[in-house]
Amino acid sequence: MPVEKPVAPEPTGYLRLFTIREFRAVFLAHALSLLGVVVSEVALTVLVYGLTGSPLLGALTFALGMLPFLVGGTLLSGIADRYPPRRVLVLCDVACAGCAALMAMPATPVFGLLALRCAIALVSPVFNGTRMATLTDILGDGDLFILGRSLLRIVSQSSLLVGFGLGGVLLTVVSPRGALLITVCTFAASALLLRFGTRRRPARGSGGAALLKYSLSGAGQVLGDRRIRALLLLLWVPPMFMVAPEALAAPYADQIGVGVAGVGLLMCALPVGTIAAELYVGSALSATSRARIALPLVSCTLLPLAVYALTPGLLWAMLTLVLAGAGSAYTLGVDRWFVDAVPEELRGRAMTVHTAGLMTIQGIGMALAGLAAEFFAVSTVVAASGVLGTVCCLALAAEVRATRRTAVPAPAPGASPGPLEQPTELRDGADHHVTGG
Repeated sequence: MPVEKPVAPEPTGYLRLFTIREFRAVFLAHALSLLGVVVSEVALTVLVYGLTGSPLLGALTFALGMLPFLVGGTLLSGIADRYPPRRVLVLCDVACAGCAALMAMPATPVFGLLALRCAIALVSPVFNGTRMATLTDILGDGDLFILGRSLLRIVSQSSLLVGFGLGGVLLTVVSPRGALLITVCTFAASALLLRFGTRRRPARGSGGAALLKYSLSGAGQVLGDRRIRALLLLLWVPPMFMVAPEALAAPYADQIGVGVAGVGLLMCALPVGTIAAELYVGSALSATSRARIALPLVSCTLLPLAVYALTPGLLWAMLTLVLAGAGSAYTLGVDRWFVDAVPEELRGRAMTVHTAGLMTIQGIGMALAGLAAEFFAVSTVVAASGVLGTVCCLALAAEVRATRRTAVPAPAPGASPGPLEQPTELRDGADHHVTGG
């Protein structure tokens, strides 16, 4: 009697993603691009400071990685829909590799280094928005897309924990310009993976309008839709307040007297909470459950920061930040609503606007937190961020509930649709069982 071979269990959770060849290429390209960005940020900061001796210019290299996002994400967002996505992704990587190569040249002056840093930041939102829209082509716009987007976000958060440390170690072996050559290689490798690891797909949008008009029109459509605007704000506003304890980690460590080592621990706590919670929610909960907890979770994710009013010591502050970071898992539910709400032909521009807005609003949050800390104790500023942020999140959660679109019965043949029977967006089962959104 023949013996039946045991059937291997089907992969579940995040493991399902790696059964898809194109996603493996996108994932590896994302990891390589992140490595290149982290190495370039560390190397460029050291290089500029070494050439000028100016702490301001050294810090400006980090700021220039965020400031152009708004310009690129608004004025160039049309690229994501106007042209075939694979071509856009490859050309963005090639452009970034070229900028890094010019940075590595000994003859490039400080002004040129900063200008090239701006150029990379200008391209980044277009690349990120196009990649996220491409994920819906590779994974569909259902649960696999949400897990894929979550996994890329986890990799980004993880880079904060290890990337800068690895960059610092690397600079003990090679010069800053030598490290920039490594960045060239990572961007080039990412371009090759995307070129030969993903399929060619047609552009999502069309039309003869000039790129600037096409981009601004798309941004207007995204921000003009009440539902999409509410979801975008729900994805933007919590991070704006969440950056306060990270931006003020050094002065808070000084306030409680824990020294430089405490700064690193405080800055690691939020990403640890975010990574752990996303991994759990993405692996253990169903799409229905993730949607059900999204609004309750976002409503209280910033509340733990109110503990800072008591000026907690290092351990309690870290636990507070881990708990606040864990609340970021609400994005797995909201991401699904967002991709459902955006028409396919607008998806690339919507994702680009989302990326640009997220980076910009976090920069604004850091600046406002720093400004407030000039007049108030750091503990007071962080606690106030938690309370004010919670109020904003509650208001946005109510707005998302108010804009929820539900299916209505189709009118009888030949009948005119009534006022409540206008075309609405149909939702899947997960969204029919949520508390809101």
